[in-house]
Amino acid sequence: MQKLLMSATKMPEVIRQIARKIVDAGFPGGYALVGIHEEGVPLSEKIADEIGKMSGCRPPLAKLDISMYRDDIGKTKHLPRIRETDIPFDINDRTLILVDDVLSSGRTIRAALDAINDYGRPALIRLAVLIDRGNPEYPIRADYVGKKIELPPDHRITVRFEGEGDPGVFDELWLDKHPSVKE
Repeated sequence: MQKLLMSATKMPEVIRQIARKIVDAGFPGGYALVGIHEEGVPLSEKIADEIGKMSGCRPPLAKLDISMYRDDIGKTKHLPRIRETDIPFDINDRTLILVDDVLSSGRTIRAALDAINDYGRPALIRLAVLIDRGNPEYPIRADYVGKKIELPPDHRITVRFEGEGDPGVFDELWLDKHPSVKE
């Protein structure tokens, strides 16, 4: 059972708010956005577009695959889907903003930090997320949050971005209720 939490008309507004917070932070020397596969990549592109409109300068973008850095690798029935990591710039001494769709347990971000360290040593790392679920398992917090939604652990948030293969998909946020969850 699914429930729409954020419509295609509301999501661009929330993405603009995240972009505005990043621009207002005013990082001297600039910064780059690093989208975490999967949904962090299209989100980082949308945030970069908004930053470009606001500031006249679109930040550099990178894509980061964390599949081999996850702490649950080998504990699931399926092998991880490996995607391309593409970091077209030197990350050493650079400010990076990791971008992901949902901050839940903090495990994805922990894995992303491990992956980033294999590519170099950034000057500063910040985190931008569309949704912060609250109550992470790790002491990880987002610096730029579109919306905070506290949900029980057995509820799942799904973010869908337009252009991801299904022509009927728009930028939307859905709450998936597991069959054991009653309204």
